[in-house]
Amino acid sequence: MTSTNTPFPPGFLWGGATAANQIEGGYAEGGKGLSIQDVMPRGIMAPRVDRPTPDNLKLEAIDFYHRYAEDIALFAEMGFTVFRLSIAWSRIFPNGDDAEPNEEGLAFYDRVFGECAKHGIEPLVTLSHYETPLNLTEKYNGWVSRDLIGLYERYVRTVFERYRGKVTYWLTFNEINSVLHAPLMSGGIGTPKEQLSEQDLFQAAHHELVASALATRIAHEVLPGSQVGCMVIAAPIYPLTPDPTDVVAAMEADHANLMFSDVHVRGAYPGYALRYLRDHGIELDITEADRELLTHTVDFVSFSYYMSVCETGDPAKKIAGAGNIMGGVPNPTLPASEWGWQIDPTGLRVVLNQFWDRWQKPLFIVENGLGAKDELVEVGGVKTVVDDYRIAYLNDHLVQVGQAIADGVQVMGYTSWGPIDLVSASTAQMSKRYGFIYVDRNDDGSGTLARYRKKSFGWYADVIRTNGASLA
Repeated sequence: MTSTNTPFPPGFLWGGATAANQIEGGYAEGGKGLSIQDVMPRGIMAPRVDRPTPDNLKLEAIDFYHRYAEDIALFAEMGFTVFRLSIAWSRIFPNGDDAEPNEEGLAFYDRVFGECAKHGIEPLVTLSHYETPLNLTEKYNGWVSRDLIGLYERYVRTVFERYRGKVTYWLTFNEINSVLHAPLMSGGIGTPKEQLSEQDLFQAAHHELVASALATRIAHEVLPGSQVGCMVIAAPIYPLTPDPTDVVAAMEADHANLMFSDVHVRGAYPGYALRYLRDHGIELDITEADRELLTHTVDFVSFSYYMSVCETGDPAKKIAGAGNIMGGVPNPTLPASEWGWQIDPTGLRVVLNQFWDRWQKPLFIVENGLGAKDELVEVGGVKTVVDDYRIAYLNDHLVQVGQAIADGVQVMGYTSWGPIDLVSASTAQMSKRYGFIYVDRNDDGSGTLARYRKKSFGWYADVIRTNGASLA
């Protein structure tokens, strides 16, 4: 029985989040084409290679492509009511610009969504999660080209029609604001970051924003009852000191993140964004058709939350934070994870209130979790991981979600990243583990791929069963 002693509302969606390129494997099966991830064996910031290499763990990942039924059954055992996953664009259109879709790819997701339905789990589907078809990078330079809007539209219309009645919740682009920091991974842009002009970078961001609005419009036209959200990185930015120059520096850094959601929710570029473009001599190609499309705004705002950062106007105090692609300065008052990500549960309450006050749109936390080095051990003859550190991290963050809901913030749901161990996007390692389920695979590619329930598996099942009342 669900407890009523909880701030989480009835119908709150509980689950976990993944991405196709980090779990599926089967990179050359079922008619799939190459994606940018197949030539990124070292993660976010490392240079791409020419063609897939055996040391790229994402080529096999955790073999969800063949084991999806087993994995979804484990999610159901925890009580998931929602499962966030992405469709690999290059499974549906192997080159991204093919005239016809790949039936084998479409059929694969039919089977995945069928398993979700069997267990009463709602799919939350990301249309583009850092897996642009490689051909679109090599032929068009990714989202720098306006041509990608039309190609994305063809893809979106195809999957909307195919999965009508199977998927209610859609996300257009994963962490769309990350394109400013990781242009290859986020925007499929082949030009090396150090050679990429701001003009081209912001034009690419504009094309993605227009495509996102177009997908939202199409969903509202062809999928009655569907809900479409944007998805951004949320990272509260605190002034390093009370010095007003630090406050302004934090405000301006925050604007760079908020701009994308402002456009998604308000339907036009905010004044501070127009000023930045003007001050930097950037003249975007924005058509009247673009302006009309941008008015098709999202139904909800979703986001990832892993850390907060500080900002300063003093160049002498600008120290890079380890593992943080979004920039910022480490907060001297906070601890950090093994990968240097600062742990700030209260920041989740802060950002939930900030987003709700700013947009008055329902919010969905679609990524939050702790990457750590887990040790598989035997307890009572059963292989498991005693991951009390993960339980503490997630508990503390979920308590703050409850506080935000008590503050009056409308939160739709929470999907932890990731519910099962997967290949890290930032480092392309398996040893940076997030899951409630341990997958026997190592950084050198060895392992049986067997699944084992961690201690956090039972803990999260209790959280879901009690609708958050079991949180300490």
